[in-house]
Amino acid sequence: MPSADDTRVGRATRRQFLFGGATAGIGVAAGAAGGILAVQALGAEQPAPTAPPHGEQRVPFFGAHQAGIATDAQAHALFLGLDLRADVDRADLGRLMRLLTDDAARLTQGRPALADTEPELAVSPARLTVTFGFGPALVARAGGPAPAWLAPLPAFSIDRLQPAFSDGDLLVQIAADDPLTVAHAARMLLKDARRFTTVRWSQPGFRRAHGTERPGTTMRNLFGQVDGTSNPQPGTADFDRVVWSDEGWLTGGTSAVIRRIRMDLDSWDKLDRDGREASVGRTLDTGAPLTGTSEHDEPDLEAKNRLGFPVIPVFAHLRRSRSDNPHERIFRRAYNYDAAPAGDAVSDSGLLFVSFQADVARQFTPLQRRLDELDLLNQWTTPIGSAVFAIPPGCAEHGFIGDTLLG
Repeated sequence: MPSADDTRVGRATRRQFLFGGATAGIGVAAGAAGGILAVQALGAEQPAPTAPPHGEQRVPFFGAHQAGIATDAQAHALFLGLDLRADVDRADLGRLMRLLTDDAARLTQGRPALADTEPELAVSPARLTVTFGFGPALVARAGGPAPAWLAPLPAFSIDRLQPAFSDGDLLVQIAADDPLTVAHAARMLLKDARRFTTVRWSQPGFRRAHGTERPGTTMRNLFGQVDGTSNPQPGTADFDRVVWSDEGWLTGGTSAVIRRIRMDLDSWDKLDRDGREASVGRTLDTGAPLTGTSEHDEPDLEAKNRLGFPVIPVFAHLRRSRSDNPHERIFRRAYNYDAAPAGDAVSDSGLLFVSFQADVARQFTPLQRRLDELDLLNQWTTPIGSAVFAIPPGCAEHGFIGDTLLG
């Protein structure tokens, strides 16, 4: 049976054979037309040079870490959970990741993937990143040691998980500032992955469009709240401690927790502003803690109001998500989702919660347990999907994502 690489090369050759003659003729005609237009343009005033459009901005693909983690979050994202076909073995996994790495390396730099039938859609990467993650079954099939935390999360009382949004063997996170770029990249990657995988779930997400807010502005979820204020800052030693692993083949990589959280906006609409702010512990307009004046003020969890009650309630999300343990921290990189409502509902919306951390069991699980026990936001939020992935480190230009496990 031919390898995936041979299949891809063969496909490209067939396309060249089928379309080569036709495109050559078109090229001649285009060249002639171009010459006429050039003559007509002589003497015409030339436009002043302008800065490259945002769509031409590129995020480097190769490096010690995969892009799409410390990268400033793009406006659009698509999360794909893929299942391995039953006959895929370790050698096949190596071929699969070589294919996908090559596709991603090309597309993120504005170049079409091999045998790309719509190459024009690849020329504006718009800060495209493609990030890969491995589920427990993929690591087991690779025959490698799995981190102890690489497993489904413990059961939480608030969960109402649906298989359609949970688990998976291979994660593909695609993000860019242009939705057409995301859609094209997804199609190219899935075309090369389909021999090895099937799609388990697909979850699109969004933030505000590029240019709507100043860079570095904390995202807002569909409750109107700022989401991710206490994140460590990429490029700092603090971020490195929170996010990057130093464990075996995963060194330079991290872990991803993806939770699809349905938000009951219809009942949230009935809550007054004071109730909304008390539930999260922050003001809605500035995102400041209820004891502060600006978003990044340190909350005073000991402050009392004139009646002697905590200014930031004991049930507030801000209080429940904080810990005195410096290890219980994560890096949030979430997206909103908005699906078609059913029946009399106005919305079927929520949050694609995505966090990166070096160790899920040590950092994320204790935090989630506190939220499970007492968080007023649980009245309006329901986790309906959950998945955990090991995110391999980046790779060198002639390597591939996952080569520390599969190489």
